[in-house]
Amino acid sequence: MKEKWNKLSQKKAFWPVVIFLVILLFNGIMTGGEFFSLSIVDGHLYGRLIDIFRNGSKLMILAAGMTMVLATGGTDISVGSVMAISGAIACSIVNGNILPGLHGNVAAAVVLSILAGTLCGFWNGFLVAKVKIQPIVATMILLVAGRGIAQLITKGKIITVNSDAYYFINGGYILGLPFPLFIVIFLVGLLLLFVSRTSFGLFLESVGCNAKASKFAGIKVDRMLLAIYTISGAFAAVAGLIESSGIKGADCNNAGLNIELDAILAVAIGGTNLMGGRFSIPASIAGALIVQSITTTVLAQGVPAAYIRVLKAILIIVICLSQSKEFKGMLAAHKTAKKRKAVEE
Repeated sequence: MKEKWNKLSQKKAFWPVVIFLVILLFNGIMTGGEFFSLSIVDGHLYGRLIDIFRNGSKLMILAAGMTMVLATGGTDISVGSVMAISGAIACSIVNGNILPGLHGNVAAAVVLSILAGTLCGFWNGFLVAKVKIQPIVATMILLVAGRGIAQLITKGKIITVNSDAYYFINGGYILGLPFPLFIVIFLVGLLLLFVSRTSFGLFLESVGCNAKASKFAGIKVDRMLLAIYTISGAFAAVAGLIESSGIKGADCNNAGLNIELDAILAVAIGGTNLMGGRFSIPASIAGALIVQSITTTVLAQGVPAAYIRVLKAILIIVICLSQSKEFKGMLAAHKTAKKRKAVEE
């Protein structure tokens, strides 16, 4: 029994899941169990738990893509802007503002938006892999320019959409559950299969641990980086579709604003080292749920939204300290000194 517990607790996703459950339990206690109450209206499930999963769907998708980027020792701070571009293209096509021949064609809008996000990711990957620009600088280019591109697409306006088919992306239900959950399950499941059933995952860890040694070992490091940033861009585009569908329009200024920081935080909570190396996509998904549940908890308790940033800042400090070798060494030295003092006394 003890061996099974040790094996279970050593898995990367274990502690993030435990923390998530503790947060849910705290909410349940504070609300007298009301937090866990679910209701069925027109065959659809409603409740705060459902809201956490629905509202956290964008972050879970971004965290899945960001996990691979951070596992290489890089970062992608452009995902919020890619979301804005994706939403702008989709809403403009559905509304007939661009490509009038596709007016109202939701399927075409979705495909073209994801292709645009994929192209954005490919651009980031090209700058990182081929031009050898530092990831934070390379993705900062699109972070700054991306919202400008989105504004050009919408001509500086907030595009509103009146399409039930497009609204279904965020507001639809299947088997009583929100449709965004099925998008998350499909994308994350596909990514997990790709990473675990092929050599891609092993090569990814190798590149994150030592890119130069990986290159000497015959791994195409440039191609790996190009593929990883491209996937991150495609995932950001899907998140942008969910975001714009939820507000029934494209708000280029606010769509995905600062969400890249939450995605990085979610991956860090999941235990992925920000310097690269071993990673866990399920742990990052749990990290995304933790970030979303913190937001829901603060708002549910009537605490001002400004405190959410303070809590996230505290989380970042804790994570940075937990990954610092110097800090761990200080703690170990302190424990050793304490034991010696106890023995001497």
